[in-house]
Amino acid sequence: MIDIAFLGTGGNMPLPHRFLSSLLISYKGRKILIDCGEGTQVSMRMLKWGFKSIDLILITHEHGDHILGLPGLLSTIGNSGREEPVTIIGPAGIKKIIEGLLLSIKYSPFDIQIVEVGEQTLALDFTEEGVSIREGMENDDFCDLIISTLELDHSVACLGYSLYVPRKPKFSVDKANANGVPKEIWKKLQNGKSIVYEGVYYEPGMVLEGKRRGIKISYITDTRPDDRIPSFIENSDLFICEGTYGHDEDMEKARRNKHMTFSEAAGLACRARVGELILTHFSPSLEEPGLYIENARKIFENSMVAYDRLVKSINYNER
Repeated sequence: MIDIAFLGTGGNMPLPHRFLSSLLISYKGRKILIDCGEGTQVSMRMLKWGFKSIDLILITHEHGDHILGLPGLLSTIGNSGREEPVTIIGPAGIKKIIEGLLLSIKYSPFDIQIVEVGEQTLALDFTEEGVSIREGMENDDFCDLIISTLELDHSVACLGYSLYVPRKPKFSVDKANANGVPKEIWKKLQNGKSIVYEGVYYEPGMVLEGKRRGIKISYITDTRPDDRIPSFIENSDLFICEGTYGHDEDMEKARRNKHMTFSEAAGLACRARVGELILTHFSPSLEEPGLYIENARKIFENSMVAYDRLVKSINYNER
């Protein structure tokens, strides 16, 4: 089960009923935060999901409505008793900006690791010492998370993120017995580890069979539509996309400010054959985004607008 909470769904400036961009993903007791606009920790407090288990923070870009909540949040994480490192990933140039923001934090009980990335794929494992990152492939079934990044079309360096939660191949008792694998090492092989046991070499393929599709979540903001986006988000179970402007009458604003309308986001969802589209990052002038949802649904039926503290769950068994 993966739980996704929209902590803030606004762009540019916070409103009384809407905080700025932030998304929280909870999986197996670990948490991943995407962006951290003003109001993020207030929403987290209201959700009661806790702060201590945030291991990873993904930043799309340097604009204030996506990062100005970081100093306060990191201070709160420290006050919650965390001692393990927190990893922050973002585009080129983000390290200097975050280090500047962190000057307001005089002391932190945990290390903060800042990693700048371009377009690449990373395999991540959540360990007791924090997040372990290595170059990864999407068919790596034995890591905790695979993150792919895409450079977007915004006014500054900006990344789109695709998160893939792998599902391990099915364990086959019949295959294990047929290959003469001792029961004592079944668990290690099931976890993807080869082993030499009593002088004999065994590998995971001797007890595992078939591939099982994992869960894919894609997050795209702030950007104009790009022909590379559909292949990047293709077959996502959930596509979270900016919908700064609800009506195509604002198309000129969208082009000028490097953002999207509801219909443009829906067009990407349709081309990419995603399971569901949830729109977020609304302009302050868009006080009631739900009034414009038909502009998306006429192109991609399974569309909805987010609101602060909306929680969405995805279960393997529902696939």
